[in-house]
Order: sequence, then structure tokens, then C-alpha cells
Amino acid sequence: MTEALLTFFKVSTQAELVWVIIGVGAQLMFSMRFILQWWASEKSGRSVIPEVFWWFSIVGGLTLFAYALHRQDPVFILGQSLGVVIYARNLWLIYAEKRRNPEQV
Repeated sequence: MTEALLTFFKVSTQAELVWVIIGVGAQLMFSMRFILQWWASEKSGRSVIPEVFWWFSIVGGLTLFAYALHRQDPVFILGQSLGVVIYARNLWLIYAEKRRNPEQV
């Protein structure tokens, strides 16, 4: 089974296979935010971005950032690092709003 996965993902070591699996898992986590955003918008009949969108974004972004560091891909590293800052800022704004207006939570 491991040999088939090594061949399928075009890697030569089990360590590289683990990193590819981490990268695929991160991409799936990252993609879940779009599915949740779509579901929330359909449910409310308008475009909305639920808080969990930002949590999936930051977890997926941080994991993809780690994967990019491991792969030493400067373009991927820069792209993920900016996204993580934006996702963290959105979560900060959400929690700041909750602190200002606790009755609207």
C-alpha cells in the first residue's frame, strides 16, 4: 500500500509521503470553508461569512504554510503567510465586536 502511495504522489520516501498527506489534509480543511460559506448563504438566502469560515481558513492556511516551508517554495510561503494574517485579523474583529456587543451574540 505504501509503495502505491509513494508512486501515486510521486515521492520517494515515507517522510515525503507524510508531508504530502499533511498538504492534502490542509487543502481539504481549507476547502471546507467554502462549503460552509455556501451552506450558510443558502440557508439565510443572502451572502454571509460565518465565523467558522475564518477558523477553517486559519487552520488550513497555517497547515499549508507549514507544508510550503517544508517544500521550501517561496511563492507558496508568501501567499499563505499573507492569508493567515488576514484570517487572524478577521477573527480578531469578530471577537472585538462580540466584546462590544455581548447581547448580539
